[in-house]
Amino acid sequence: MSDSLAETVCRDIDAAREELIALCGRLVAAASVNPPGRTTEAAEVVRAYLSGHGIATETITADDEAPNVIGRIEGGAGGRHVVFNAHMDTMEAGDEAAWTVPITRLSRRDSRLYGLGMGNMKGALAAMCLATTILKRHGNAWKGRLTMTAVSDEVMFGERGTVFLLRERPDVAGDFLISGEGPGFMHLAVAEKGLLWLDVEARSAGGHASRALRGETAVMKLAAFLARIDALNETYAALPRELAGVSGGEGNLGLRLSLNAGTLLAGTVRSQLATSARAQIDIRLPPGIGAQACETMIREQTDVEDISIAVVKAWDANWTALDNPLVVELATAATAVRGAAPSFVVRLPGSDARRWRDLGVPAVCYGPQPTLSAGIDDCVNEQDVVDCAKIYARTTLALMRR
Repeated sequence: MSDSLAETVCRDIDAAREELIALCGRLVAAASVNPPGRTTEAAEVVRAYLSGHGIATETITADDEAPNVIGRIEGGAGGRHVVFNAHMDTMEAGDEAAWTVPITRLSRRDSRLYGLGMGNMKGALAAMCLATTILKRHGNAWKGRLTMTAVSDEVMFGERGTVFLLRERPDVAGDFLISGEGPGFMHLAVAEKGLLWLDVEARSAGGHASRALRGETAVMKLAAFLARIDALNETYAALPRELAGVSGGEGNLGLRLSLNAGTLLAGTVRSQLATSARAQIDIRLPPGIGAQACETMIREQTDVEDISIAVVKAWDANWTALDNPLVVELATAATAVRGAAPSFVVRLPGSDARRWRDLGVPAVCYGPQPTLSAGIDDCVNEQDVVDCAKIYARTTLALMRR
């Protein structure tokens, strides 16, 4: 790749800033909250934008309500195959009364772009779409292949999105995967936490509340167990050697095991003893602490026979080594565009990058989400979105020549 081509591509992206902002607006207006995860309107925005720039698209669906869009461009013969991945579904808005901007209409103010999904992750989706079209414009100047994937059903770990796409179309695995999931603060996530979901149930005899004994009811057995395993939130991992130099990020959270009881259910009447109390547990596992080891630690805390534990989902943390060409080239591109090298971090939530790593494909997460997670008044910094488009394009050009 010549430096002149990279600089030309970046100038073209700068010139298309307003086009990029308009695309963000159309994506925000295309409601795609999950659940239920209906992304048909967002998929149509992506298809229309890519096809409007001469890029042929395919739609791969396990469910007509949750399509997955593929766009592909080709340079000259030879070169590597780079894949972009972004999801179209979004989290719920939360307390809508707390929003100070419209939820499904883009607001542009104070150098930021506001709207549901802008951080997670319609800003990155738009940047990837633009980077793809600009690279298409200069297709006679590079060798290789770029595949753009816009998928559904990511935020709920569903089966209709990337899982289905890679099963039906293994050719989109490629040689390198860039996910637009931002770990926050324009850091570069080379690793992401694993996951362990547990269903815990405590049981006891029923009866009237007037016969309750200390620690003998199902609810209190469960409460005592949860209090014991809550101590695991103070467990930190030692990173594998190939991740030496990776930061734990804000509060060192990337290296800490996190455990939360997301739901509790027990009884139906105040004055009766519940015969069963249940909790759904979500645990995020840093590199260095495996799901099996964590499950063993938790089972060691069950000091009574009346508590049962069932594993619902589990996978270990996963990563791409710092010396991998993907990491090296994206960090180089980010430094060139932003004037400073990004910090290497562990991403806290899961992402579809794991699906590619499971296939042996190097994968990283880099995107414009400004903080650790999206929430009320979801937003991105406008310049970060533009910069991401440049960084995706520069990284792709550099990787294709390898």
